[in-house]
Parts: sequence; structure tokens; C-alpha cells
Amino acid sequence: MRTTREARPEGCYDPNDAEHPDTVMTLGRDICGNWNESLSREWLVTNGLGGYACGTLSGANTRRYHGFLTASFKPPVERTLLVSKVDMTIAYLDRAYPLFANEFVDNTIAPDGFIHVESFAVVDGIPVWRYAMADALLEQRIFMAPDANTSYLRLEVLRASATLKVGVKPLVTYRDYHSHSRGTRPFKAQAGKDRCRIEAFPGARPYTLALPGGSYEAADIWYWNFLHREELARGMDAIEDLWGPGSFTAEMSLGEVRYFTATAEASEPVAGDDVLTAIASKSQQLVSALPKSAPPWIRALAVASDQFIVRRDANVAAHVDTQKASTTVIAGYPWFTDWGRDTMIALPGLTLALGRFDTAASILRTFAGFVDRGMLPNRFPDAGEHLEYNTADATLWMFQAVSDYLDVHRDPDMLRDVLPVLVDIIHAHVEGTRYGIGVDPTDGLLHAGQTGMQLTWMDAKSGDHVFTPRIGKPVEINALWVNALEVTARLSAGLRSNAEERFCQDQLQRASAGFMRFWNASRGCLFDVIDVDGGAGCDDSIRPNQIFAVSLPHSVLSADHMRAVVDVCGRELLTSYGLRSLSARDLAYRGHYVGDTWQRDAAYHQGTVWSWLLGPYARAHFRVYGDRLLAKSFLTPMEQHLEAACIGSVSEIFDGDAPHTARGCFAQAWAVAEILRTWLYLDRQSVKSSKELNEQRA
Repeated sequence: MRTTREARPEGCYDPNDAEHPDTVMTLGRDICGNWNESLSREWLVTNGLGGYACGTLSGANTRRYHGFLTASFKPPVERTLLVSKVDMTIAYLDRAYPLFANEFVDNTIAPDGFIHVESFAVVDGIPVWRYAMADALLEQRIFMAPDANTSYLRLEVLRASATLKVGVKPLVTYRDYHSHSRGTRPFKAQAGKDRCRIEAFPGARPYTLALPGGSYEAADIWYWNFLHREELARGMDAIEDLWGPGSFTAEMSLGEVRYFTATAEASEPVAGDDVLTAIASKSQQLVSALPKSAPPWIRALAVASDQFIVRRDANVAAHVDTQKASTTVIAGYPWFTDWGRDTMIALPGLTLALGRFDTAASILRTFAGFVDRGMLPNRFPDAGEHLEYNTADATLWMFQAVSDYLDVHRDPDMLRDVLPVLVDIIHAHVEGTRYGIGVDPTDGLLHAGQTGMQLTWMDAKSGDHVFTPRIGKPVEINALWVNALEVTARLSAGLRSNAEERFCQDQLQRASAGFMRFWNASRGCLFDVIDVDGGAGCDDSIRPNQIFAVSLPHSVLSADHMRAVVDVCGRELLTSYGLRSLSARDLAYRGHYVGDTWQRDAAYHQGTVWSWLLGPYARAHFRVYGDRLLAKSFLTPMEQHLEAACIGSVSEIFDGDAPHTARGCFAQAWAVAEILRTWLYLDRQSVKSSKELNEQRA
């Protein structure tokens, strides 16, 4: 009897095929079959609306955010978890094989289905499991339909000598993705032959579960006290109760494919094979934008980049009139929405580096429409409240995003439309805007901040306590200000706006001279903040913010000063996965991002490593030393990281102390973007001669 398949359907790939460029890696039984190892590795798929599915390799949920279907009812917000888990059991050759796992509040682990996972891989951004049961091999893939709140679980029998009977038991809920469900709720299930329609309560959005070609048997069972260990470690409530609406069954023979679907859409889901083909095509398109020299891990980042680009529906803010859907960037999964700062920093790497100019233009136009009093919003709240404009740097990063866009793509309409916005921003900053943000006429530098507000990217706050207030004149704010003035002067000249060009040039000259005040001769680097709290004091903490004075295109520092800044950051802050937010020799340093909310917030910018900073550091290093291979080497540890946390993506932060455990969001937009962008930038640079390098290093 034949026991293996000889061919695979169009759009499906063998994750063990080394020729396929987008397979990040294949993890074997040593990882997948080990409880702690499989529990620490996560997967993520998204739908372009802000919705997603994610979980662990083991099948057990460790976070409140894990689930098979988290829908976005008002893209990209109003995220609602509908299907928490899909537990599957296989009956084969007179034996039952549970392929799932759960952990309960008493630390019971039942069952241990992860022991049957022979391999795990990510192909075209899709997680792929292979379960070995006796002589049978079953493949499972989980993915979402683009632009729809629909999740798919695809099963295919790759090897078998008899028929398999598949049992699928979904566990459901209906809750905000930041919360937990406890106790019973009045769920109702309208049964069909191979499906059921779930209504959580009157007025709730109904959703449908289906196993076409199978059968559905209704039930009404509550499952109690699931433990989410990551929430427990974070000092959060960690227990959940879930409802079981029944089970689905189907028989499968060798070579047969079946789909289990969960959808909150009113229409029937698109055929799973068609969705797979579309996903594969999109992934290949992203990879095709890379040079042939790009290694598999860079190709994986190119595929991962698409997870963060989402649609924003019209009229999402109470005081902004947007008449049509637009494009934005999710800052990180699983808990962030779209943030102005993160979007502007991530835009070049997520879009321009891959030739996605239309997407970049849509994002820039979207955010330009939200400028108010010369400021971009920092955050779009989940529930659609008024936008939060509490940021001194998001707006200034927009100038860099616009400049990068126009440098690589000729777009006269964008230049004409966006330049007045940039000019208005400059004038608003010169005149002064919210939260004490404005130009000091004595030195041309930007001051920012007021008590109780966190305005820079170092924005940790608990209640009314701001851990890194940085009130005064922060170094990266002023490096960005100098660059914003240069960009606006240059673009004004391009449109022959002579008056605005002269105004910006005058401000640029004054700010450039004033920036020299940041030089800290005693430490041979830049102060982090000068004129602290409006006084004459200076903060000489060794922080990574000074690296932007070298990595941004327009630097007013001398070659010696630029080299000194890079050297200090390398000596005091550099780790394999990014830069520490504070030197380990500082008395305020905290080497581990652990504990409850207060403890974690206290460490967030006091030594915690930030992966996105690896990009600016590598670019700054290349700028002063000219060795692209050496600069690239700072990025290569990320290849290993792509196998260690959220497979195929980059974590937000890491512990400051070795072994630099990954923490925070498991997939962060600006981290993926900056590493991808920097690798591509360095790959395009020519290698300087040995003589030039020796002269620079002397």
C-alpha cells in the first residue's frame, strides 16, 4: 500500500525543502517535543486589518493574546478574541493521539500533544507543523485570509497506511483582547451539518465555525482555569475560562486535504487553497525585491514586514474627518495598535526598502491628515477615543520618512501636498506647541516636556510617575530637529519656495551651532539632555539617544566626534540584539525586564536592550569606519533570534544582562524594519580600500 504523497497542491511547499527561499528554518523534535522549548517559541499570522492569530509551538496558550481568531471589528482596533484554541485529536490504527496541550492553574499539563510534533517551520510567513503518529504523518498549517476576519486550519495527510479520523474541538470566547473571560456566559450555537454559528450574547457579532465535508456534534461544556503563564510572570491576572460548543469530525485518507475555518464575516470564506496561493504570491513578491545575495533570514524579515502594514478605516477619530480607508502600521504584536512614532521610524524599512512606494505614500498621506498644532498623534487608542498627541519626536521622524520616500521615488504630487504640512510643523515648533515643545531663541534648539508627561520614545510611565521624563533639550530630539530643518529647506528649494527655504536655513544655522552644546568633553560623547528641567544642568547618562546624531543623514558633528559617539555606544551599550537603554555601569541600571508592571516599567529604559537600535548603530558605525562587512556583522545575531522567540520575527526588547532573554512584544515593526533596511543599505555600499579604512581608524 502506498504510504506517502508524491505531489503537493499548487501554492503549497515542503518546509523541509532547502530550495524554498522563505523557510526560516525547520525545528525538530529536540525543540518541538520539549515542553519548555516549544512553550517559549511562538508563531504569528495576520490579516491586514489588525486582526491576528498566534500561539506557541506546543499548542498551549501562555498569553491572554494567544488565539486562533482575534478579529478587528473596526480596523485596526476593536480587537476581539473569538476562538481561543482549536484542540485536535487523531484516531489512527486503534489509538487516539491528542495533538494539543493545555496548562491549568494547578500546573497540570494535559494532554502532552506536543510530543507528536516531528517538525515545525515557517513557510511564506505561515506556521507549519508536522505530527508523526506511528507510520502516519499529518501536516497542519494556520493562516488568515487577507482583509477578512477569517482563520484557517489546513490539514493534509502526507503519509499513512490507513484512514485517520480527525476530531476538532474549538474553545471559544468573546472578549477584548486585553482581558480574560471568567465564569459562564449565555453562548448559543446554531447547529448545521458541518458547522455552527456562535452568538455570545444578544447584539454580539456572530461568528461561524466549520469543517466542510465533516460533521458537527453540538455540546455545551465549560472548561475552567486555563493558566496563561506569561501573564502570571508579568504580574497580571492569568486565568481564563472557555466554552466548548461541541466537536467536529472527519475522516481523512492519504493525500486528502481538509480545512477548519473560523470567520466573523457574513459571507462564506474564500477557498483555503486560493488564500494560500495568494499568500505565497505576496511573499514571493516581497522576496523578489531583495538582492539575490540576501540570506534566508533577511528574506524571512521581508515576508514578516507585511504583517505590520494594515488598513485603517474611515472616521476613526472623533475630531478628524477621514472619508476613506487608509494605510497605517501596527507597532507590534500582540498588544500594540498603530503609533505615530513607530510608524514613521518603521516606514522606510517596511515599504521603501522593498519598493512598496504606493503603500508608503498612503501611510504618509494618512498621517499628514492627522497633524494638529504641528504635531503627529503618538497613539490611536483601541476604543476610538480622541488621539493622543503626547510626543516630541514622532512628528520629526515624519520628515525623515518623507525625505527617504522622495529620495527613492519621484512623486511631484506628494512633494506639493506634503511640503505645506512640513512647513506648518516647522513654524509651530518655532512658535511653540503642546507640552512645552518649542524652540529656544537663545540657541535655536528644541526644548520639550512638562511634569507628568513622557514625550520621547523613552516613555515608560506608571500612574503619574514618569520613569525617564527627560525634560529639557533631549539629544535625539535636537538631532531630529536639525534634520527636519535641512529636509524642509531642501524640499522648499526644490519647489522654489524661497521665503521658506531662507527661514529654514536660518533656523538650521542657529540650531547647528547650538547643537555643539551637547558635547560632553569629560566623557567624550554627547549629553543625553541639556538644560534639564529648564535649568542649566546636563544629564551625562550614557544612553543610545546620541547615536542618532551620527546615523541621521545630516550630522553637525565633526568626524572625530562622530567616531567618539559610536565608540562609546559600542563600548557601553552594544549587545548582540541591540543597544542597552542605559550603560550597565550606571547606578540606575536594571539588567532584567521582569516582574509586575511597575518593575518592568522601571527597567524599560534603564538598561533594557532595544532591538530597533541595532539598525542606527550599524549605519553609524559604517559612516565613521566605512567597513560594510564589519557593520553588517552587528546584525547577524538576529539570524539566530529568528529561531528563538516568535519564529521569523524580531522581539521588541531583551534583558540588558546576558543571555539577553527576549521580552516585550514578540514581533515589533520598527525592529523588523530597521534591521531589514540597514542590511539592505549596507549591502549596496561599496567596500572601501584598505588604505581608506586604515586612515579612518588611525
